Formats: sequence, structure tokens, C-alpha cells
Amino acid sequence: MGYIGVQPKAGFTSGLLDRFTSTTGTTVTLTHDIASENDIIVFVNFVKQDSTNYSVGGTGNKTLTLGGTLVSSDVVEVHYINAVKLTQAPSANSVGISQLNVSDGTNGQVLKTNGSGTLSFGDDTGGKIGQVVTTTFTGTESTTSKASDGSFTDSSVFASLTPSATSSKIMVMATINAGSTSSSNGVHVGRFTQAISGGSTTAVFVGASASNRILTSSGRGTASTNENTILTNGFNFVLTPSTTSAVTVKYQFAIRGASTGTAYINRSATDSDTTEYQRTASAITLMEILA
Repeated sequence: MGYIGVQPKAGFTSGLLDRFTSTTGTTVTLTHDIASENDIIVFVNFVKQDSTNYSVGGTGNKTLTLGGTLVSSDVVEVHYINAVKLTQAPSANSVGISQLNVSDGTNGQVLKTNGSGTLSFGDDTGGKIGQVVTTTFTGTESTTSKASDGSFTDSSVFASLTPSATSSKIMVMATINAGSTSSSNGVHVGRFTQAISGGSTTAVFVGASASNRILTSSGRGTASTNENTILTNGFNFVLTPSTTSAVTVKYQFAIRGASTGTAYINRSATDSDTTEYQRTASAITLMEILA
């Protein structure tokens, strides 16, 4: 279909019509606001009425007063002529605060609805990522510290993050590639510590106290490790430091038993210079989860 002038982007809306039956008296109440009598065409019993024979008034000019008295068998139809408009989608990026029935919010707030048609700006209360810090360690390390004596060695697998709010949590994800001289006394075990700047350092993501048992984040791999093995351990846990000071999360490691042995990171104990052996990487990632 051809158009004279600018073609509408969507199309026409349906015409608006009020129909009144079984009505008596001299007035009817329109369902839409109008500016004047010129915005409507009135039919009584399907006969068009001259605009001089009726008037409008009241709130929104919705009270239509007819030139005669209706009886219950009369049918009144009111056609709205200036309320029929073209529909047109707004252009991209053209809708702003002035087009919405809402007051502007503050920096960082989001637009919300109450589910009943009322919009307002408010804080984003859903959890989201505030910042991410990652450390990847590609070298090798070893220790003869003994977990059975409560002694662990700091590794190079650590990262520091300064939370933006005391309500933030820290998601910790780490991968440790562990080597051991044996599956017994010399087996690699490890744990994580949390150090708050200006505060205390505590072991985290370890088991509950249970008599003489060693509290660690990883246990001995008796059936899965030997001097030729690199055992990959994955960790995921959440900390609640309740601080805005820098928080450092570090992996510590040791051998399990009271005898001799060596625990390694990123290499096996044998580590011969052949293609039978590998060198690996270990990493830790800290993510601030906003409240």
C-alpha cells in the first residue's frame, strides 16, 4: 500500500468507539478524555447528530450532554476522531528520563519495577562481581616442612584483594599441581591461609578439629601418587573477611609424616629431564562478590 508523506513505522491503531444502550436521561459518560466536541462524532439510533446539538464538559470533557432525552431503547454511539493516531517505534537511544514517569536516580543505581507498573531507581541488591585478581605460578617449589608437626611452608601461589565494602565476600578458586617423594610420609598436603592487612592470619578452608588429625585443605593421595606423579587439586570456596583492608589468600604446603620426604609444586619428585615427565602451572583467583 502506498502512502502520501512519511510512511508510519508500525501502522494504525483501531478506532475508538463508545456504545451506550438502555440509557435514559440527557447525558452519557465517555470512556476517553477529549479536548472539545470536535474530537467526536455522535450517532443516536444510527443518525449522525449535528455538533451544535450536544456539548461536553466535566473532568476530561467526558460528560456528553445530548440535545434531547434518551429512552431505554435508544442506542448512542460515539466515535473518537482525533484519538486515532499512528503508532511509531521510538528510534534507538531516544528514550530517556524525560520520557519515563520516574525521577532520576543516583550514580550506580538501576531501574526497578514493583510489579504493578510503578518504576523507580534503587541500588542493585543482587550479587555481582566487583573485581577479580589472579596469580599464576609457573615455577617450581619444594619443602620438607612436616604437617604432622604443624609446620607448613608458604608457596608462591597467593593473591591479594581489597574489598570495596565490609559486606563483600571473596570467592577463591585455585588449582595446585602437587608432587611427592612418596605416598606415605613424603606425600604432599596443603592448606590455605587468610591474612588481613593490619590483622590476623588464619588457616581457612580446612576441616574441623578432630583429635590428632591434621587440618588441611587437601589430604594424602596414598593410592593416587608416587615419586613420578603430579596430582592436580582444584579448590573452590568463599570467604567472609568483613573488612575493607587488603586480604591475602595464600596456599601453604608440607609433607604429611614425621619421617623424611619432600613435597613439590608444579613438578614430580623424580622430574627426570625426559619427555616422560612434565612441568605444570598452578594458579589462584580471588573474586569480590558484592552484597
